[in-house]
Amino acid sequence: MTLRNSKRLLREEMALLRKGQAADTLHGLSQQILDRLERLDLFRRSSRIALYHAIGGEVQTALFIDKWQGEKRILLPVIETGGLHFFPYGGKENLKPGAYGIPEPLHGGAEEEPELIIVPGVAFDRSLNRMGRGKGYYDRFLQRRPTLPRIGLCFAFQLVEHLPVEPFDVKMDLIITEHELIAPGSPGLHPSYPTK
Repeated sequence: MTLRNSKRLLREEMALLRKGQAADTLHGLSQQILDRLERLDLFRRSSRIALYHAIGGEVQTALFIDKWQGEKRILLPVIETGGLHFFPYGGKENLKPGAYGIPEPLHGGAEEEPELIIVPGVAFDRSLNRMGRGKGYYDRFLQRRPTLPRIGLCFAFQLVEHLPVEPFDVKMDLIITEHELIAPGSPGLHPSYPTK
């Protein structure tokens, strides 16, 4: 089986798993994951944080974005000219439907560079690999910023032992599920990311 077919089948499998989850369940699991995220020292230290509006069974971030908007410079992705660009979130009234129906911030100024990026995905593995939806937006963005800390968020059912990966797929520095934090070298917490 080709790598492309392996990815396609895994995306289909994950879509079925997501559809089998009740909305209330995903909401509760999302809250547990985001509670872990906001306790990280890396999150606390960062003032410009790139987040995302969830679609289709991703870890739900809308309430989290509003919660931290007053304390952090929250940046949201806009898809333009085939790539990701991040602009400040100015509240729900300043959102418009963007590519794929995802809410994007209205913008008239310059894009901003995040200090930390929170990344969604279809599936992740314990080697910190990520599989997205196949368009490569996040991979291309992150390839140009090799030192930008990146944290993947996923539900435990999206975590697999080994993902089919290609040379352009960018690894995460840390993955957070409702059960654990997965960091380099061990299933435990990397010392660079204390939770207190």
